[in-house]
Amino acid sequence: MKVHPIPDGSLGNTSYLLEIGGTSAVAIDPRRDVDVYEEAADRLGLRLESVVETHLHADFVSGNMELAAAGASIVVPAGAESTFPHRGISEGETLDLGGVRLRALETPGHTPEHLAYVVEGDDGVVGVFSGGSLIAGGAARTDLIDPALTEQLTRDQFASLRRVAELPDAAHLWPTHGGGSFCSAIPASAGATTIGAERATNPLLAITDEEEFVREVLNGYGSFPAYFLHLRVINQRGATLLADLPLPRAVPAGEVAGLMEDGVWLIDVRSVDEWAAGHPRGAIAIAERPAFASWLGWVIPFGAPVVFLGDEQAVASATVAARGIGYDDVRGWVDGGLDGWTAAGLPVDSVESLSPADALRRVENGSSLVDVRARSEVAVATIPGAAQIEVGDIAAGKQPGVDDLITYCAHGERAATAASLLEHRGLRVATLAGGFPAWDEAGLPVQR
Repeated sequence: MKVHPIPDGSLGNTSYLLEIGGTSAVAIDPRRDVDVYEEAADRLGLRLESVVETHLHADFVSGNMELAAAGASIVVPAGAESTFPHRGISEGETLDLGGVRLRALETPGHTPEHLAYVVEGDDGVVGVFSGGSLIAGGAARTDLIDPALTEQLTRDQFASLRRVAELPDAAHLWPTHGGGSFCSAIPASAGATTIGAERATNPLLAITDEEEFVREVLNGYGSFPAYFLHLRVINQRGATLLADLPLPRAVPAGEVAGLMEDGVWLIDVRSVDEWAAGHPRGAIAIAERPAFASWLGWVIPFGAPVVFLGDEQAVASATVAARGIGYDDVRGWVDGGLDGWTAAGLPVDSVESLSPADALRRVENGSSLVDVRARSEVAVATIPGAAQIEVGDIAAGKQPGVDDLITYCAHGERAATAASLLEHRGLRVATLAGGFPAWDEAGLPVQR
């Protein structure tokens, strides 16, 4: 057997193609855009026979229905109570894949129904697909389902990590969640590791007292995108096939303006600088980049209809990313881009991007700085006197009690998103070019 990792840098996850005997393959925790698995299988001359899920995912729509439509069978934890055709599997049951076996190991914590799959060959344990239980350098979060369940799930995770860690030192650890994933309980590493390496270095395995573990894990949690609260249900019932969704189209600018009045969100996926120089009035700035899906799901109401503004490549990538987290109602893109919008005589706004020195002068004249970074970033260092409101909180309706603002983050993308949300409410907003690092490097006051 061979394990082929399929990383998804946008969400900090890794799915896997498990090759069996050079003829068949199994997809472990596949994402919705399944071309990557089908192309890999074709390249390797493999028949993709089945999909195996470790749990009901909260951060992405599973690709199991897409692969099932192409002939694969689906295996999910019996506790998931999935409503689509599948085989439910429970503790101790084994999937015989022809010389390779996957043994289900009950590992609740990240989710109640969670299973890890111990990979066994003729010579014993080879490794484990651990999903969101033990991961490289940490463990997956336990607070993504229901606040009433979080403490018990955290205690379950304490036991589950130790259960996985009982496997042989040489056993490979293939986690689904990793570095950059909002599902990670603590900043985790990316990629595969071994049980022995984790036993020696994973800080959560070093905690032997359950009460201390619960305190440490729960105190480390930050916020997470709001769309997480919706995808378990979608993955439980099975997502709509992408082929059954309407094709996005070029939408005339005047029609887009009318759609916006009816509740459709216009998302400007161009770079921060392009957005700042000029953008349709009411557009929300979410630059197309690896983290695009997370921020779309953080600031736009789940499932809301969207139209994109950007070049062909960025729009295509944004559409895949949006549907990968369940935003299926992608109407299309603004025909002609910003030029099409202005040619239709529709209003265009711009936002100043201020140097640190200009921002300081503006503050001295009454403007207010707004730090939109995560609380963990703010805890390290910030600008004295700045209001501290995460982008997600701004999306939820929070804002400073003033109307002349300068937003900043670590680079510029989150500041632009926050500024566009505040501008949408009629506030006067600018952004700090280069974010907090530029301010710090300019030698201006910093609170550490």
